[in-house]
Amino acid sequence: MNTVEDSSLGHEVAYPSHYDAGLLFPIPRAAGRAEIGLLDTALPFIGHDRWHAYEISWLDARGKPCVATATFAVPCTSPNLIESKSLKLYLNSLNAERFNSDEALRERIALDLSVRAGADVAVAFGLPEMERIEGGETIDAQDLEIDDYGPPNPEYLSSDSAHIAEEALVSHLLKSNCPVTGQPDWASLVLAYRGPRIERAGLLRYLVSFRDHAGFHEQCVERIFRDVLEYCRPQSLSVEARYTRRGGLDINPWRATPGSDVPEAVRELRQ
Repeated sequence: MNTVEDSSLGHEVAYPSHYDAGLLFPIPRAAGRAEIGLLDTALPFIGHDRWHAYEISWLDARGKPCVATATFAVPCTSPNLIESKSLKLYLNSLNAERFNSDEALRERIALDLSVRAGADVAVAFGLPEMERIEGGETIDAQDLEIDDYGPPNPEYLSSDSAHIAEEALVSHLLKSNCPVTGQPDWASLVLAYRGPRIERAGLLRYLVSFRDHAGFHEQCVERIFRDVLEYCRPQSLSVEARYTRRGGLDINPWRATPGSDVPEAVRELRQ
């Protein structure tokens, strides 16, 4: 089984001088899900991991450099996630490779990512529009004293069954750390639900308790989804985290109860 210790993450590596799909490093989702009691055979959510790539370059058939941005969507049902540093190295390996057309490059990237993820990965050139998160209530302005920064503590979560709500709550205070390098990962979180009204102070304390937590983006979002579903008992739930970019990539994991509408693909202003 591939583990992060086997990857290039946290190690000095040479800048790739030629195309190499072998640079892509898949990490099985099963291990991270087992830590929070989830089984791949009975996932309580649907979703995807949407990547935005800002620094793609290659050569056309006559050797002239080309540049583009792109959006990748990895289904949450894929057996593997793609480790982020390996994706950066892979994209850099395209810099000196010649392609007859933009479409030929897009197809190559889609095939390589799909093979490593173990499921079809959608690839499109271009990025979604950038905008502020709208339609949700920001919970960050609450006057709270907080001194718990980890590990993630779902005991803060609660809801009021006497009041049923349908709303979206937003926080820009989600932070976690890379489980290998310790580098900080920053995100804006959108939590939309229908059901017993979620207590906002507890939700904010819970999100802040990820501040010193070491976990991949995708694993953090799945943990948040699982904990809110268990402790707040919503009838429907959607959790999306829009992480800021590192190394020309940002990732936006989304998990939701089956039947939920796919959120519009946008970039938050911090991205």
